[in-house]
Amino acid sequence: MKLFVGLGNPGAEYAFNRHNVGFMAVDAIAAAHNFPPWRQRFYGLFTEGRLGREKVLLLKPQTYMNESGRSAGEAMRFYKLDEKDVTVFHDELDLAPGKVRVKTGGGVAGHNGLKSLTAHLGNDYVRVRIGIGHPGRRERVVGYVMHDFAKADYDWLEPLLGAIADAAPNLADGANDKFQTQIAYQTQGDEPEKTKAPKPKKAPRQEQAPKQQQAADKVEKKAETPAKAGPLAGMLRRWLDS
Repeated sequence: MKLFVGLGNPGAEYAFNRHNVGFMAVDAIAAAHNFPPWRQRFYGLFTEGRLGREKVLLLKPQTYMNESGRSAGEAMRFYKLDEKDVTVFHDELDLAPGKVRVKTGGGVAGHNGLKSLTAHLGNDYVRVRIGIGHPGRRERVVGYVMHDFAKADYDWLEPLLGAIADAAPNLADGANDKFQTQIAYQTQGDEPEKTKAPKPKKAPRQEQAPKQQQAADKVEKKAETPAKAGPLAGMLRRWLDS
């Protein structure tokens, strides 16, 4: 049994933030592999199904990013899993947009979700690092990750989510290199895609003023009752089922 944890912040207003690409990845997996509807459990949204030969639990913590480990830790202890059975999907500033790398353990590079997971789980869980690129200057990082993906990003984001969903059985089986290789082939057009996600007609429109550090910190620290699933899960289901 494996636990796949997507990192993000709950609520429709954050659904398309770059910081929420971990949520997007597990939503894509759930939709493509016909997992049951999400339900509230472990301070998050939870569903379970099979990827290839392996039973897999999917979890989207609803505790806000800096308390993600509290949710994942509850699930890991309930099912008596080890750190090596936990795989976390998260945004990665140090990778180019659309690149995916898998590693076990390592540093957290200032990522609040990873900090919390390491505090609650230990450090030897598997990380699926989903590249979102870097804004270029350190002081712009918070506003960049807490802002929606740009319209142009959908050209690589949708195929990438489809490729992650297709390759997920390899990840569940522990074939991390094969998982990475399949994603690279599919997103580079070297292999026919099994799950081709058509582009949405328009990107979600949200008028937001630039977020200040204080406001972003408030979002990261706030913990509330688990929210209902936002619009992303339904939108991904429409993309992937088309």
